[in-house]
Amino acid sequence: MTTIAFIGLGHMGRPMAVNLARAGFTVRGFDLVPELCEAARAAGVPIAASAAAAAAEAEIVITMLPAGKHVLALYEGADGSGLLAAAAPGTLFLDCSTIAVDEARSAAQLAVAAGHRALDAPVSGGVVGAENGTLAFMVGGEATDFDAALHALEAMGGRIVHCGGAGLGQAAKVCNNMILGVTQIAVAEAFVLGERLGLSHQALFDVASNASGQCWALTTNCPVPGPVPTSPANNAYEPGFAGALMAKDLGLAEQMIALTGVDAQLGLLAQRRYAEYAAGEGAQRDFSGIINTIREDSAAQ
Repeated sequence: MTTIAFIGLGHMGRPMAVNLARAGFTVRGFDLVPELCEAARAAGVPIAASAAAAAAEAEIVITMLPAGKHVLALYEGADGSGLLAAAAPGTLFLDCSTIAVDEARSAAQLAVAAGHRALDAPVSGGVVGAENGTLAFMVGGEATDFDAALHALEAMGGRIVHCGGAGLGQAAKVCNNMILGVTQIAVAEAFVLGERLGLSHQALFDVASNASGQCWALTTNCPVPGPVPTSPANNAYEPGFAGALMAKDLGLAEQMIALTGVDAQLGLLAQRRYAEYAAGEGAQRDFSGIINTIREDSAAQ
């Protein structure tokens, strides 16, 4: 079975690595945080002595890191001794981090120049999707490399889409999460408006979830307790998908909007709203908790 190095064992990375190990892959994990390594080891993921040591043994190197600067730094290394130098020729580098499109293309160019293959494969589905192996993967890169990675992706995800060349997985993720940010705000505003008008949460949900207002932000991530028992609203807005992550993703969207000149007014408004939300307690709360910010702002008027 294929040997996989998995670098980045946080909330998303650890369950993804666990699912690969359960599927029969030989997994070698690593994270700079010792506690995360120990948690992954306890869950059945063997831990390598370093990221480079994990990559040296691998046919596929998966990275799940906070930002593009971390991916590029790990690929190159401070003195040229990064993952690209450590890996055997022809290793497939699969970056599942959410980073800027240009950073993803730079990472792919570095990998190819070093004699390797590369894909960008950001995910959607949150921690629950990672734990259940039902993530959606948006993949950019060569079709032959996509085919080579598919068996590993299928162990971690329920829907896998090849979006085109290098960086286009990240492009799809940016566009998807801009839709998500805008719709989550719209759903929250509708519920606050319904409260002001005397409409019960359940009544609004029953109507909108079966009418033209139906969307994921309503039917899965409903921002009020009750109608969707598994939504974060029923657990004090524990993420889920944290506000800080939505703010980060919408920040990437803002960069791409500026680069392309698209008149994306709602996307930019959502970016500002989530930047404000993530500047406070919302950073560690589910992004659906922005409904509380909307209530607070409404009470002040």
